[in-house]
Amino acid sequence: MPDLFDTPSAAPKAPGPLADRLRPRNMAEVIGQGHVLSPEGPLGSMLAAHSLSSLILWGPPGVGKTTIARLLAQETDLSFVQISAIFTGIPDLRKVFESARIRRQNGQGTLLFVDEIHRFNKAQQDGFLPYMEDGTILLVGATTENPSFELNAALLSRAQVIVLERLTPTDLERLAQRAEKELNRALPLTGDAREALVEMSDGDGRTLLNLIEQITAWNSSKSLTRDELSTRLMRRAAKYDKSGEEHYNLISALHKSVRGSDPDAALYWFTRMLEGGEDPRFLARRITRMAIEDIGLADPQAQEICLAGWQTYERLGSPEGELALAQAVIYLALAPKSNAGYMAYSAARQAARQTGSEPPPLHIRNAPTKLMKDIGYGADYAYDHDAEDGFSGQNYFPETMKRGIYYTPPERGFERELKKRIEYFAKLRAKRQT
Repeated sequence: MPDLFDTPSAAPKAPGPLADRLRPRNMAEVIGQGHVLSPEGPLGSMLAAHSLSSLILWGPPGVGKTTIARLLAQETDLSFVQISAIFTGIPDLRKVFESARIRRQNGQGTLLFVDEIHRFNKAQQDGFLPYMEDGTILLVGATTENPSFELNAALLSRAQVIVLERLTPTDLERLAQRAEKELNRALPLTGDAREALVEMSDGDGRTLLNLIEQITAWNSSKSLTRDELSTRLMRRAAKYDKSGEEHYNLISALHKSVRGSDPDAALYWFTRMLEGGEDPRFLARRITRMAIEDIGLADPQAQEICLAGWQTYERLGSPEGELALAQAVIYLALAPKSNAGYMAYSAARQAARQTGSEPPPLHIRNAPTKLMKDIGYGADYAYDHDAEDGFSGQNYFPETMKRGIYYTPPERGFERELKKRIEYFAKLRAKRQT
């Protein structure tokens, strides 16, 4: 009588996840990443030359980092060993290195793929170095974080960073067609819903295939519309880390869009950050800085509008108060631009550091005591209100210092008027000094 706990040898095997079933079997089947896999690309060139170096694959989730690492090992006849930095400690690494050493003695090289390599601390990262240098392992690390921030310099100096890009809508559509062929059925979606599916995947191939598996499990007899699909599926959360690289990338995009006088792009990046969970107070602070740094006195009202928007947000809160900040962003984008005040401030600070302790000229020093007056403090000071045109033209720089010129306003916005005033006073100064 058979054991009830035995698994019959003829039992049908459950199909694996769609992502595993569609995993490329060679580099030609990899979707996307042509910039690195083409014959002219860095990986294509390495494979053509049969010379593979240690690598760091940097890119967002679901773009093929693990698949590419597997195929690199396959095409270079290296033994593929995969570990995750999340679950691997120092004792585990020692075992991996010892196995690779024995494998090497037997004439077999090892490609060690380390997923989430940025999660290893500095000491753990340093542990790879001797085994990379003596050829025991060829390291291929995968990370979604900027290697410049997360990996130490010693490791980066021994590995080439390969940047992988998020999949384009065209790439995702090709992947969806490949899935339909594997499943032997078309997705029950209208054309508009199909576009929505690609949008929900947000450049992540693995997410797309997981969503396709959910859709096919519904066994829908009719094609679903965009609204019906959106009701049944949750949109993938946008990639955004409020303390990581994406935070700085998006605030940089917002700032540069404002500086470039593009209100539509500025609003897009502003709302992208809000959708990602950014604190509106941080955005209020940054747009106020933009008003000071990139608009300045070309439109003095810009700063007031930012401060008013900030105050409005503090009183109304979210989501109503965010509209006031959005309106400030629009105003900044369309305001005349000038960094003359910013540049003047920087130049004046540099001059102040260089001249150090130079004292003011005697005629503009304060003279509260008789001794100070006796030694010349305040002597010959010309009171500007008593002068012709209300301007004395005296020198206010240190006597040993050449007159500095820091503020040079452009012919834009309100600074056009300020430039006229500067030129007017310059002529008067030359006349008074003569």
